[in-house]
Amino acid sequence: MTMTKLIAASALSIVASAGAAFAADCGDVTIAEMNWASASFMANVDAIILEEGYACNVELITGDTTPTFTSMNEKGQPDIAPELWINAVATPLAAAKEAGSLVALNDGPITGLGEGWWVTKKFKEDHPELDTVEKVLAHPEMFPFIEDESKGAFMGCPAGWGCQSINANQFRAFDMEAKGWVLVDPGSAAGLDGSIAKAVDRDEPWFGYYWAPTAIIGKYDLQMLPFEAEYAGDDNWNNCISLPEQDCLDPQPTSWIESAVESVVTDEFIAKAGPATDYFKARVYPGEVMNGMLVYMNENQASGEDAAYEFLATQEDIWMQWVPADVAEKVKSAL
Repeated sequence: MTMTKLIAASALSIVASAGAAFAADCGDVTIAEMNWASASFMANVDAIILEEGYACNVELITGDTTPTFTSMNEKGQPDIAPELWINAVATPLAAAKEAGSLVALNDGPITGLGEGWWVTKKFKEDHPELDTVEKVLAHPEMFPFIEDESKGAFMGCPAGWGCQSINANQFRAFDMEAKGWVLVDPGSAAGLDGSIAKAVDRDEPWFGYYWAPTAIIGKYDLQMLPFEAEYAGDDNWNNCISLPEQDCLDPQPTSWIESAVESVVTDEFIAKAGPATDYFKARVYPGEVMNGMLVYMNENQASGEDAAYEFLATQEDIWMQWVPADVAEKVKSAL
């Protein structure tokens, strides 16, 4: 073999060894695929980018907020929770962060998310002066209740949902009954969604509870109203507003507690993932893009994996900003 060929062969060997070492360093990675649409979609996008762009060996694990956090905290598995709604686990998560066993690589992976009280886009356009919750509460006549049109209809949460108590206690805190409102139980998730679809299709006003990111918000472009009232503190929220009505004797008017979502990983993932950690730090979905993907999933009965491939194929201007050019090319080549 000539010296030139020996040098070339050695160079190729070094490159191959480096690539193998990188793959070995990343190794096996587990990602929590939570049981709601946006989290399933995000988990699958992460899986594709880590596998194809960073040579990780990825396994998706079914999860939910509290069980996933508990497993990460106590067992170090899964490695990644892409969309962890942290209010439900705030105290133990803070302790885990302090100990260094869990790390939030991104404290805002989705913009424009949150729970609260919403109106239709048409109502907001027709009545720009009614731009806060309190201003709308002064006009129940604009949202006539079908069973008694002298009252205004506020659409709450179905019985059994955690948000049922929150909305009922807020209804009392803002003295809405005395102001002429009725708290309507939609009966089910389908009933809640159906009330929104019906109102939008008929150009009728609608006022009630919902949350984002969701397909409904994306499809019907509901508009969240800000509260004039400031957040009245954790004691009021945690020890009254969020409890059953009989356990919340004196609810105080308050804005909604801030919805907080983080992409949380284990310290073991930090140690082995190398530059893949930078991807998570950069990965932020604009709210309108996320809602649009949820509409796609809903209308096409698409899985999280289906939506991930659709997103990567059609939204290059978004995700290619999250990774270096060479990683982006590897992912594109694999699609």
